[in-house]
Amino acid sequence: MPSRDPSTSLPLHSHVTDALKAPSLIRLSDNLVLARFETLKIYAALGAVRSLVEAGTVRPGDTLVDSSSGIYALALAMVCHRYGLRCHIVASTTVTPTIRSQLEILGATVDQMPAEQDLRLDQHRRVARVQELLRRHPGMHWMRQYHDPVHRLGYAEMAALVRAALPGAPLAVVASVGTGASSAGLIGPIRQDDPSARLVGVQPFGSVSFGSDRFQDPEAIIAGIGSAIPFDNVRHELYDQVHWLTFRYAMAGTVALMRRHAVFA
Repeated sequence: MPSRDPSTSLPLHSHVTDALKAPSLIRLSDNLVLARFETLKIYAALGAVRSLVEAGTVRPGDTLVDSSSGIYALALAMVCHRYGLRCHIVASTTVTPTIRSQLEILGATVDQMPAEQDLRLDQHRRVARVQELLRRHPGMHWMRQYHDPVHRLGYAEMAALVRAALPGAPLAVVASVGTGASSAGLIGPIRQDDPSARLVGVQPFGSVSFGSDRFQDPEAIIAGIGSAIPFDNVRHELYDQVHWLTFRYAMAGTVALMRRHAVFA
C-alpha cells in the first residue's frame, strides 16, 4: 500500500506496480469516460500472483511461465520482480524489441516465436511451447492467463475506483474482450452495487470467443486482441452486447481519439 510523505500530497509507493496499476480516468464527453492504463494487465498479474503466493502455491524463487503478445508479459515480469519470482515468457512474433529488452532487463527468459503471418498459428505455437517447457521443467507454474480465474481478482480494486469516481451513475462498461479476465473482473463487483450495469464487448473479426472465426481480417497485425483458441476466462453470459471491428476501423478510432482529445490509447 502507498504511504504519504507529510511534506507532499503525492503517495510514496513501495513498488512500481502500485504506481502503474490504476488507470487515469479521462472524461471525453458528458456520458463517456475513458480508463487509460500505463500498463494494462498489472491488475490481472498482481491479483493472480498475490493470490498464488498467499495460498502457498508459488514461493520466492519459483518460475512462472506463460504465453503473451506483450502487455501481460511485461506486467507479469514486473510482478515477479516484486515477489522474487522467476519469469519465463513465450512471446508472440509481434512482441517488439523494446518490450523484449524490458523483459530481459527485468530478468525474464524470453522465447519468441519465429516470424509468422498467421497470428492464429502464432497463438497455437506459443501454447504448444509452454506445454513443452512444462514437460521438461515440471516445477514451473503455468499462469494460464487465458483460463485461470485468479486473473479476475485484481480488477475488484479498479471497480471500486470507478464507483468512487462516478457515484450513483448508471454504468455501461465497454471493454475489449481479449482473455475475458478484465471485463469479468470489473463488471462483477460493479453489478454487486448496480445489477443493471451493462457490459459491451469489443472483438476483432477472426476471434473464436464469440464465433467470428469464419471471418478473417487480413490487415490485422496485433496478436492477442482476439483468440484463436477458446478462453475459459471469457464468461459469455456476462455480456449484453458484442461489437466486431476490423483492424482498419479500430485504427481510425485510435487516430480520432488522439486528434480530438490528445489521448493515445
